[in-house]
Amino acid sequence: MTIDAYADYDGVGLAELVAKKEVTPLELVDAAIDRIEQHNPALNAVVYKGYDDAREWAKGDLPDGPFKGVPFLIKDLGVKVANWPATSGSHYLRDYVPTEDSILAKRYREAGLVFVGKTNTPEYGITGTSESARLGPCRNPWNPDHIAGGSSGGAASAVGAGIVPMAHASDGLGSIRIPAACCGLVGMKTTRARNPDSGEDGERAMGFSVDHVVTRTVRDSAAMLDATCAPEPDSPYPPLPYERPFLEEVSRTPGKLRIACSMETPSNAPIDEENAAAFEKTVALLKELGHEVVEQGLGVDYRMLYRAQGAVSASNFAAAMMERSEMLGRQPEPEELEPLTWQILKASERISGPQAFWGWRTLRKLSRQILHNLAPFDAYLCPVMGTPPPEIGFIDPVTLEPKEVNKRQAKVFPFTPPFNFTGQPSLSLPLWWSKDNLPLGMMFTGRYGDEATLYRLAGQLEQAQPWADKRPPVWS
Repeated sequence: MTIDAYADYDGVGLAELVAKKEVTPLELVDAAIDRIEQHNPALNAVVYKGYDDAREWAKGDLPDGPFKGVPFLIKDLGVKVANWPATSGSHYLRDYVPTEDSILAKRYREAGLVFVGKTNTPEYGITGTSESARLGPCRNPWNPDHIAGGSSGGAASAVGAGIVPMAHASDGLGSIRIPAACCGLVGMKTTRARNPDSGEDGERAMGFSVDHVVTRTVRDSAAMLDATCAPEPDSPYPPLPYERPFLEEVSRTPGKLRIACSMETPSNAPIDEENAAAFEKTVALLKELGHEVVEQGLGVDYRMLYRAQGAVSASNFAAAMMERSEMLGRQPEPEELEPLTWQILKASERISGPQAFWGWRTLRKLSRQILHNLAPFDAYLCPVMGTPPPEIGFIDPVTLEPKEVNKRQAKVFPFTPPFNFTGQPSLSLPLWWSKDNLPLGMMFTGRYGDEATLYRLAGQLEQAQPWADKRPPVWS
């Protein structure tokens, strides 16, 4: 198989070739490695190369799962791979190497996937751009001068460049949907507790953060969720039931849906005109497909929402850093953390117990308000981002003052966080491109526990407005 032919297949397609014995897992791994060596110097998407392990695994007796022999990348944040570094993008964890796989890594292996490396992420996944002092900037395959998004930027950059058909990603405030939007991919933030969290609830940010994948096709996203979402035996948070395999939903008609839509932002500031135009085109497309589209926002006090989230996230970060300090046997030195991270840590240590629980109680109340307001609708449409993917350095947490980083992030990423608070499934689809040929993702959020409707709608939109055959300039 040639490098180019390999990249033309999605994960389901590659697994079918393996099943037909038209290609071996080792040949697929070598094709992925060839593309890493070809494209990674320009992108910095893959930050750890596990080539020897991948080749050894591919030559062995792989599990007969739905993605048998398909090359795969793990984000360097959260999910642990035995004997591979787990830095979380931080100098502080530069020497940390876990000794066993997380439960989700085990499920990926059981699906037949072959891990070939780990991907770029910002320090502790804090920013919406993958630019860290530890791992360096990750670049967009559509234009390497622009960001690939964060915190799953390396995953999205690698998939967008055809290095692998899909890659592990996680989303705490938008970290699957933002990089998917930046790199022209499908990015599903699943319902809270749909996938296992490895028993590391602290690392999952009190339920805000979930793990899944970024993909080029809707069917890969759905098939992967089928492979990983079985209940976790010892979890106190069992996932909601679903009617049939998610892969089957992709080819089912969604029927006529009632969809709310809005471009409202927390600050009431208008978004970039290209993102607004893409939103309007999406509304028109949905109406052409027979759906009812109603303009309605979330109807929530955004100022109170983010004040409450700030208290919850800050106190959780302080606790997580305390656990890391206990694990390493020492506190971080200032030079081991980026300025933004250091400021967050120092501020978070001042959050009192009552302040933290006020934040949590208020956030739950406001989340219920959002869920109540969206209850009459099958889905909610808004842009993923407020601007096209900005240039590298525009949100650089290494060189900019923390206040400026936060100000710029608020402008570029105003839409994604509320659905981490509510726990709803939320899906980024690459429906449009800017005049500069940069992807512009649109976000569809479903009822709690209802990935099925989103996958049906995504399958319909994939047929109506195809994107999988679009190729970024670095592809060849």
